[in-house]
Amino acid sequence: MMAATEAGAPVQPDIAARAATAPHVPRIQLQGIVKTFPGVRALDGVDLEIAAGEVHVLFGENGAGKSTIINIIAGVLRPDGGSYAYEGKAVSGLTPHQARELGISAVFQEFSLVPELTVEQNIFLGREPVRAGFIDRRRMREKSLEVLARLGFKLEPQARIGRLSRAQQQMVEIAKAVLSNAKVLILDEPTASLTDAESERLFELVGELRQTGVSIIYVSHRMREISRIADRITVLRDGRRIATVHNHEVTDAQLIELMTGRKIDILFPPVSHKPGAVMLRTQGLTLAGGAVIDASIEVAGGEIVGIAGLAGCGKSELVRAVFGLEPITDGRVELQGSALTSLSPSAALRAGICYFPSDRATEGLALGRPIRENASMAALDQATLARRGVLNKRGERSVITSVLERLKLRPLHIERQVGNLSGGNRQKVLLARGLSRPLKVYLFDEPTVGIDVGAKFEVYDAIKAIVEEGNAVVLVSSELPEIMGLSNRIYVMHAGRVVAQLPGKGVAEADILAHFFPHEPVSVDQGGTA
Repeated sequence: MMAATEAGAPVQPDIAARAATAPHVPRIQLQGIVKTFPGVRALDGVDLEIAAGEVHVLFGENGAGKSTIINIIAGVLRPDGGSYAYEGKAVSGLTPHQARELGISAVFQEFSLVPELTVEQNIFLGREPVRAGFIDRRRMREKSLEVLARLGFKLEPQARIGRLSRAQQQMVEIAKAVLSNAKVLILDEPTASLTDAESERLFELVGELRQTGVSIIYVSHRMREISRIADRITVLRDGRRIATVHNHEVTDAQLIELMTGRKIDILFPPVSHKPGAVMLRTQGLTLAGGAVIDASIEVAGGEIVGIAGLAGCGKSELVRAVFGLEPITDGRVELQGSALTSLSPSAALRAGICYFPSDRATEGLALGRPIRENASMAALDQATLARRGVLNKRGERSVITSVLERLKLRPLHIERQVGNLSGGNRQKVLLARGLSRPLKVYLFDEPTVGIDVGAKFEVYDAIKAIVEEGNAVVLVSSELPEIMGLSNRIYVMHAGRVVAQLPGKGVAEADILAHFFPHEPVSVDQGGTA
């Protein structure tokens, strides 16, 4: 099928002409699918075929329609138009339970776990094995250990979900889906919180499942993942299918061009680092529980400082402690040379420090509230938004609209619920919160996790503008290219300690990785910010 633009004109005929032809009877076939939400046409006549035993990647910007499609396939949403067939038979009025009965299992970005229950209870939730009328807990334990070992995930079946990290909760979701022996497995950004080793094991598992005939629908923005595992790739843009192509017949640059509708020359914008006086400093910071031990870093105004390391190395906990979210047992935090004696989120905001969490859905945003309220909630003590404790709604709308226009939020409907937004637009709302009041230090924890390439450009541009206005930026990221492409200096952490400081420019990825697994203590240069 020829790819089409919004006006119906061909797009990228050299690629679209090679559009793949699926086997005769696809496992899933969607034709002319339409889905509309208030003010938004999320899907506009989308065709999609998923074959048995293939890894089919859905690729597109946030808001392109990927999440809507997988929610329709999984029975979470019902289409407003078009047809849905499963193994050649028409499907209508599908519910999540019916989808699971058909053999469709999904792992979404927003987890469906019960915090009060254990790992094994969540894995078997709703399908507990029974013996003599009672839940067979021994079998639950055995099968949980079996699937976790198969996946290579180091989790205790009896551990409570509420006490696990996001990465560990991601593992539980994957284990739950794999245990179902599904014919169709939907994986929505499954490696977003996993380490490289855990991701590698997941890729191996995907290959094993493919060999047994399982259809994998895989949503990812990570080009290396896509080229590694995909058989075919369907590109979506603005709710329409642009093309379906074979992985080996398309380059990364062509995929990005199909996704965005424009050529992308560079991924990271050139940042003019002009380090001035030290804005933020931690000295010998140690946290309760030992997640961070004797960590000293400093960040000047006018520079981006990256913090790299494996998952669990303490990089996220360090910036959370600066914002008052983690208890400090030793050391100090200084802002412009003065020690902060009372660390809490409200005190940090008043001092001019803002933190942007990696888990937008749980910690960052109130999903049931409108964009306007989410973007303004950190600035309600500002005179432009409130006077004598009374909210100035006109001032609030004016400030928030101006900030979101700067961040290119589309569509700019500030009364929409945040829960209805794509991952990229949610991140923009979170950014707007930090831009709605005067600040000096910006702490970014995985700012581009789960968002597409186009949205990444806009987040990077926002960070570039922040630092070039003379503010200090700390960038915590698991993406080494992101750290290397944006940072003026880079700290590397391992087992809670800062083990190295490296220059941002000219450093090789191998030089950074060498400090991820130190065999012996590495001398750390703590001097200077130039």
